[in-house]
Amino acid sequence: MTRSEQLFAAAQQHIPGGVNSPVRAFKSVGGSPIYFKKGQGAYLFDEDDNKYIDYVGSWGPMILGHAYQPVIDAVKKSLDNGLGFGAPTAVETLLADKVCEIMPSIEMIRMVNSGTEATMSAIRLARGYTKRDKIVKFEGCYHGHSDSLLVKAGSGALTFGEPSSPGVPAAIAEHTITLDFNNLENVKATFSEIGEQIACIIVEPVAGNMNCIPPVDGFLQGLRDICDEYATVLIFDEVMTGFRVALGGAQQAFGITPDLTTLGKIIGGGLPVGAFGGKRQIMQQIAPLGPVYQAGTLSGNPLSMQAGLAMLNALTDNPEIYQQLSAKSEFLTQGIETVAAAAGIPVTTTCIGGMFGIFFTEQKNITSFAQATACDTERFAAFFQGMIKEGIYFAPSAYETGFMSAATSQQDIEDTIAAAAKVFKTL
Repeated sequence: MTRSEQLFAAAQQHIPGGVNSPVRAFKSVGGSPIYFKKGQGAYLFDEDDNKYIDYVGSWGPMILGHAYQPVIDAVKKSLDNGLGFGAPTAVETLLADKVCEIMPSIEMIRMVNSGTEATMSAIRLARGYTKRDKIVKFEGCYHGHSDSLLVKAGSGALTFGEPSSPGVPAAIAEHTITLDFNNLENVKATFSEIGEQIACIIVEPVAGNMNCIPPVDGFLQGLRDICDEYATVLIFDEVMTGFRVALGGAQQAFGITPDLTTLGKIIGGGLPVGAFGGKRQIMQQIAPLGPVYQAGTLSGNPLSMQAGLAMLNALTDNPEIYQQLSAKSEFLTQGIETVAAAAGIPVTTTCIGGMFGIFFTEQKNITSFAQATACDTERFAAFFQGMIKEGIYFAPSAYETGFMSAATSQQDIEDTIAAAAKVFKTL
């Protein structure tokens, strides 16, 4: 039995399922989760001292690689002054200023502790600002596990959602309308009926939780136009895409200005963090300026703020990173498609900036949740396990995006493609 297997067996005694976030349990790919003890640059090392080329990057924040020295140094320096105070610190303002500088759509920002907290708070703010209850989200987009967002689609555009998890009251779910991602006509039809009742649209501008699915041409602009017409708040969930698909996030990459933006991952440099921000007149409705309540004892924790500021400073000082990330992602995905085709395995890939997707399907253009869920998840699971044996760590789910790191070398990518070619021959 490996050290990871021993640790997983022990964890199940007092931790539900042995994990603190469900996808870590490897339920969809089989086997036992890998327990890691160290990350360095593009690599992870497990408890059995195996080395892996990492394409998860702690689910996004490690854009410059694990243990990036300026971030580590910033945290160490802050650590000597204490872990946190539950009171304002100067670095909160420095990070807020930095984010607003990089993303002009954000005129004011509130720091929180997770992406879930950010999206939950942004939706509450949109409801308070518009004095409306209903929200629109898209099937396959994940915005955290707050009650309003754990809702599955109804049978049609105007069928309100139903809870997708026990514990979510139907009375809450009925205010959430789940539509088809990348289907603008679906959105227009819904708004033509009940647009005056809808507080906000929340969307991942690049879907990263049904693998990696970019928006089709005109979709995001169409959402912007609809929200303008109906005085509805447009929320971009850039927890994944922020500072990753471009320095200014997906809103910069696609030239669309949302009313509110939710952030996470990179602005903590690897430590727990989240944020939401946007137009001044909306953000001024948040307490203590306005009546919409939101609070958090650990919000703006100095360790997370220092790590995030060091990360964003490094990214703004090295803007060429984004061109490099795009080139690396494209080289990897095209290489995987090529070796898959040589082995007779139908594979389609996507990529944008430092995000990429691998779909086991004969479909050539993946744009929707229905297409993503029609892919061969069993073949993906076999591929995942094969790549683990070759020292390559992808996300342990067919529905999670991959993340490229600036620390990943050309040789790492070529080794990954070679490993994939070997594994494809066994599928």
